[in-house]
Amino acid sequence: MTEPAVPTLPRLSDATLAGLPAQVALPAYDRARTRIGIVHFGPGAFHRAHQAAYVDDLLATDPDWAISAVSLHSTGVRDALRPQDGLYTLVLLGELVPDGQPQLRVVGSIREVLCAPDEREAVLARLVDPDVRLVTLTITEKGYCLSADGIDLAHPDIVHDLAAPEAPVSAIGWLVAGLRLRRQRGAEPYTVLSCDNLADNGGRLRRAVLQYARQLDARQLEAGLAGWIETEVAFPRSMVDSITPASDDALRADVAARLGRDDAWPVQREPYTQWVVEDDFRNGRPPLERAGVVLSNDIAGYDRAKLRLLNAPHSALAYLGSLMALETVADAMRAPALAGFVERLMGQDIVPSLELPRGFDADAYVAAILARFRNPAIRHLLAQIAWDGSQKLPVRLLGTIADALAAGRDIDRLCLPVAGWMRFVRRQANAGVAIVDPLADQLAGIGLRTTGEAEHDVAAFLALDTVFAPLSADARFVAALRRAYAALGDGTPAAVAAALAADGQA
Repeated sequence: MTEPAVPTLPRLSDATLAGLPAQVALPAYDRARTRIGIVHFGPGAFHRAHQAAYVDDLLATDPDWAISAVSLHSTGVRDALRPQDGLYTLVLLGELVPDGQPQLRVVGSIREVLCAPDEREAVLARLVDPDVRLVTLTITEKGYCLSADGIDLAHPDIVHDLAAPEAPVSAIGWLVAGLRLRRQRGAEPYTVLSCDNLADNGGRLRRAVLQYARQLDARQLEAGLAGWIETEVAFPRSMVDSITPASDDALRADVAARLGRDDAWPVQREPYTQWVVEDDFRNGRPPLERAGVVLSNDIAGYDRAKLRLLNAPHSALAYLGSLMALETVADAMRAPALAGFVERLMGQDIVPSLELPRGFDADAYVAAILARFRNPAIRHLLAQIAWDGSQKLPVRLLGTIADALAAGRDIDRLCLPVAGWMRFVRRQANAGVAIVDPLADQLAGIGLRTTGEAEHDVAAFLALDTVFAPLSADARFVAALRRAYAALGDGTPAAVAAALAADGQA
């Protein structure tokens, strides 16, 4: 007997927006009246869940800032979204509508989807379009072809682009190709805004672009280009934050069932989102503040707050929670002793160490972070957060410890997560479990040599100068770390829970 055919759903598009369920949020503007004012390189899930959603809000009051989304390599986003007129569904995990389901929103800010290798002329035409006044990027650190002090001139993509600047393949090459054409035509430049989580992202991108342009000048390909960029083009810094789990078939199926439309590439994220941008633009800028973007000239201050108030507690949950045999951040926050410890760590130890940006509400930020940690719809694995501890601890926790010591404050609570990392490494090494860390071999060796005795084990870890120097020479830190390590006992769930409970009673 022949199986009955499964009915095919209509594809999400401008033509099929009508008739969507009432609880699905739709673009609050006429898409046909918008104009493309932003070119974005790297329209992956994070951009579509984050910046594109902000722009979607903005277009309701200012139609001049729709997005041309450009993939530098893969055709996947173009092939998924072009048949959908650039539309896609954003699922907010943990933010429920009346039917008890996560909220769905159709985002309409992407009006054009291009793939640079296949559509070079279209990308260049968009970059020189006078309506385009902002170029944004989410391409990950790898995509910038950076070296320690600028651009990696030996990177194959940069080598290619310097030999054939009119046919670029790198993000840097595309940015300079567009600026070069604008200069030749006497047009105003666009502002270049990196939205990747890199320290000093705008500054690093500016240095890389200028170094590349100077190479073109030196090869007599474009005299004076670097000087023009240095004078005329802005590269504001930014900070972004929102957890964006990968899209999968389960998400596609759920969206299709609830929309009654086929969406080839929906995206999902937690309800919380943050975007902070340095107010340094040329040739006009979108009124981002209308969409909830924070405009600030202290991006470094926001970065510090995120590292210390979000990332440091994440690491504390990862190491202490893993020792307690917990799996996710939400699981860890359901353990009263651990949740209480993290709240005390943030409020009593980390906030007092921070120089906060003007207008920054630390209490509201801490409350928002704790709510994010408790969101059961986000399965953020402690085992994954625990990766690369030798790189994360210095910027997440050890800086706060150094500041507390300089101010004469107690550091015992701050040392518990550091001791938790040491106990975690010891446990992994002795269980034969791979340690995911740039220093994996060294850490495994230390872990196997540990005895469980605080003075011996702490000394073995403190010999890692790349992690602990110069704090390892401070007797106050060494003593506090030994106390914390001893307090965790044998690192079993009961011992760790007892240490956290004792901290709460101190």
